[in-house]
Amino acid sequence: MVMAVRKIDYSDIPTAVFCQPELGTVGLSEEQARSEYADIAVYTSDFKPMLQTLGGGADRITMKLVVDTETDRVVGCHMVGEHAAEIIQGLGIALKAGATKAHFDATVGIHPSAAEEFVTMRTQAR
Repeated sequence: MVMAVRKIDYSDIPTAVFCQPELGTVGLSEEQARSEYADIAVYTSDFKPMLQTLGGGADRITMKLVVDTETDRVVGCHMVGEHAAEIIQGLGIALKAGATKAHFDATVGIHPSAAEEFVTMRTQAR
């Protein structure tokens, strides 16, 4: 049996920190994207998830999308909050596949879920 030689692509590796609140990230940070691309768009969301609202909790979730405006490609996804690792794992596939902001915008979100926020961010923060 001949084994194929494969190289690992170390770009866009989803990463999580299992702390309280949980942190998940994939792709470039806003600062890295600014140094690599001529122009980027940043979309953010900060909210209290429905589970916290109905249960009287105080936990919040913060999310950020970083987009290369020239290609519309999403180059970074970041999240602080409950289930961040699970959500970012799925977004890692999207980044590896070269998903654009238009792809995110065309995706129907699962309501009510925190993850839907990544596909409903429409207003550019900066």
